[in-house]
Amino acid sequence: MSSPLPAAALSSVTNALRLLKVFTAEEPEWGITDLARHLGVAKSTVHRLVSSLVLEGFLEQNQDNGRYRLGLLLFSMGTMVRRRMDVAEQAAVHLRHLAQQSQETVHLAVLNDDEILYLRNIESPHAIRPRSYLGVRMPAFCTSEGRAILAHSPAAVVTRVLSEKLVNRTPFTITHKKVLMAKLAEVLAQGYAVDQEESEHAMCGVAAPIFGANGEVVAAVGVVGPIHRLGKTQLRKLAPQVTRTAQTISAQLGYDKRVP
Repeated sequence: MSSPLPAAALSSVTNALRLLKVFTAEEPEWGITDLARHLGVAKSTVHRLVSSLVLEGFLEQNQDNGRYRLGLLLFSMGTMVRRRMDVAEQAAVHLRHLAQQSQETVHLAVLNDDEILYLRNIESPHAIRPRSYLGVRMPAFCTSEGRAILAHSPAAVVTRVLSEKLVNRTPFTITHKKVLMAKLAEVLAQGYAVDQEESEHAMCGVAAPIFGANGEVVAAVGVVGPIHRLGKTQLRKLAPQVTRTAQTISAQLGYDKRVP
């Protein structure tokens, strides 16, 4: 566990965030003096904060007047958030249809660092079902949704995720990296991923990747349920439904697999 940040560092972070919030559509550019006056902070402090934010890409300087404005990095970060929102909205009706077809819990998940984040959760009508995963993070390496995404991710992303310490969540969790790489190759070949009690005891799942208009994997749709209903045979039966749902959502997002 990392050590807590010292008070001075926390103060600097807080001031930097306060500074970024000053920029609005009505006042998109600010000078050092105005920022210092508005924030009630010394000009030297503001200059140091602005210099750091420019260096990291959060701010940029207008060369015509010397004032500062939000940098393109924030646009890029906002685009990633918007992309997630778009995926969740576009997928909603298809996830509900899959839930009705399967009568099991349906998830929509995206990759976040070495974990997956569940954006949508439609619960099964059965009394015995997984707990709600909405907003929950789970390790990517041992979940069907995580593997569906990783199998189609750049090699650098896979290397980063698998370089982390892989912890057993159940007696069935696979943590051997060569075995996991073979699993991802299998997912790539068959078009879907499975999780057989690897991420949660007595729960199994099947998931397929969702692609955006640029051809990059952006999310995964998955069906999960207890092992007494979703054994190996039932998972194979559900795989085509899950894959078709993922393909439909991908097409709605502008993905055309015929385009190289």
